[in-house]
Formats: sequence, C-alpha cells, structure tokens
Amino acid sequence: MTPDLGTTLCGIALRNPVLAASGTFAYGVEFEKLLNLNALGGFVVKGLSREPIEGNPPPRVYESASGMINSVGLQNIGVRAFVRDKLPALARLRTAVFANVFGNQVEDYLEVLRVLNDHQGLAGYELNVSCPNTSHGGIYFSSDPSLLAEVVAAAKRVATRPLIVKLSPNVSAIEPLARAAEQSGADALSLVNTFISLAIDARTRRPRIGAGFGGLSGPAIKPIALRLVCQAARAVKIPVIGLGGIAGGEDAAEFLIAGATAVQVGTATFWDPRAPVRIAAELSTFLRRENIARAADLVGTLKM
Repeated sequence: MTPDLGTTLCGIALRNPVLAASGTFAYGVEFEKLLNLNALGGFVVKGLSREPIEGNPPPRVYESASGMINSVGLQNIGVRAFVRDKLPALARLRTAVFANVFGNQVEDYLEVLRVLNDHQGLAGYELNVSCPNTSHGGIYFSSDPSLLAEVVAAAKRVATRPLIVKLSPNVSAIEPLARAAEQSGADALSLVNTFISLAIDARTRRPRIGAGFGGLSGPAIKPIALRLVCQAARAVKIPVIGLGGIAGGEDAAEFLIAGATAVQVGTATFWDPRAPVRIAAELSTFLRRENIARAADLVGTLKM
C-alpha cells in the first residue's frame, strides 16, 4: 500500500503536507538546482516588505545546543523587486507558493498585499505578525489580540488570495491570539515562529549575535511547538500549519497528530537543503509501517 499524502489547505490542493518554511528557503528559485521544487507540498518565500531591507549586523547565526539562533533582520529585496525578478520563475511551478508578508504598521502589510495581488504565481499569503507596531508604541502585533485582529481584518479586506497568519510563541497564552486571528478572517494559522533567545560568549562577555537577542529554532523547540500547535488547533476551526524543529518524517507525523493539517520545515534545510522532500518520503514510510492509508487520517488524533 502506498499511503496518500495529498491534502487540501484553504482550498489549495497540496501533493503532500510538507512545505518549506519562510526565511530558510530564500525565494525558492535558489534551490532549483538542489531539488525538484514541484516535489514539495509547497513553500513560503522569505518575508517581503514595502521597501528593501538590509537586515541586522553580523554575526547573524549561531549554532546552539540542538538548535540555531538567528537575527537576520528580515533582510529582503522588497516586494516590487520580488514580483519583477523572482515571481515570474515561481509562476511556472506546479507547487503551491506562498508569500510571507510583514510590516511595522498596518498600511505596510496592505501595500505589500496590493502589489502581490496584481501578479500571478502565488497560491496565498502568510502574514508574519511578529513585528512591533510602530504606530502603537512598538507593541508587537503577535502579543495583543486587538492589534492582531486589526491587522488581520485589514489584510483580509485587501487580500485576493487565502490568508495564513503566522503566530509567535512569545506569548503567555496562544488560544486568545489564535481565536482573534480566526474571528478577524484568517483562513489558516501557522505556528510557531522563533523563540526570543540570547547566547553569550563568556570570554568576551558579549552576545554571540550581532543584534543581541535572536530567534531560537530547530529541534530544541519541538516539544514546546507541539504543545502550542495542539492548543491552537483545539481553539479554532480553521486549519493549522505546524512548524518548529521538524527534522524527520516522524516529527511531521507528531505535528499532524497534534492537530496540524500541514507542516513547514525550516532550520533543517540549512544542513539538508532537500529536507522537505526527504521528510515527506519519511512520512510516507511511517504511514506504511503503521498501516495508515492517508496522512490526513493522523490529523488531530492525539489521545489525552
């Protein structure tokens, strides 16, 4: 028996539930010589802003125990250069391509969405709400349900494609934020983003990351990410995409069991650029060994 890996996300058919996550897969086209992009369930391009951003000072990446800390600073070429230089190649792919969108004010998000709306080649949008809202004193969209609801509702009014909201784990409770996003029009949620962290060089007594604090990702965060995905999936009726430390097929299975409809692979692609394809194959092997006909049959089956 060959298990069925196919799934549907926001009405979008995916050949398998394993996507490459934003921030670790560049704009996708850079990986064309390393793997068949059409073998992916889909992928999310790195975050796009209204104008180009140079990012944070080096060092930007530090390998920690069972994980990685990064503070790239959302470096990107800007949405207009993206649609001119990258999107035409992406539009030729058969796999689902999602654009990650961010900003420091609601209008920033809306302007990026307006530009993307005018071009073909994207299946949907993923809002990165782990940004400080400069018009509200620097409070993070992702930590305040009312601010989150404001940006999601505004984006939903503008977006002409399905809208995924990527939630931060740096909150006291995920359920109010998941519900706020759902009630404001989100078509799906993705979580988790990275955990705010600090690595110190004891000899120099300085941070190992140029910007000071960074975002922790990789296998070290998987147990916490699983808990948050489970809590979010139980709080809403819309699909949840799980991510955080997925490095193998059984990891992906665990997130599906916790309630995720699909998963994203991020940090693993740094040491194995083909990780999303490999993980999909390993998930298929797991299903076959467990005599499970479809990946979708795992979703939300956690026994607690």
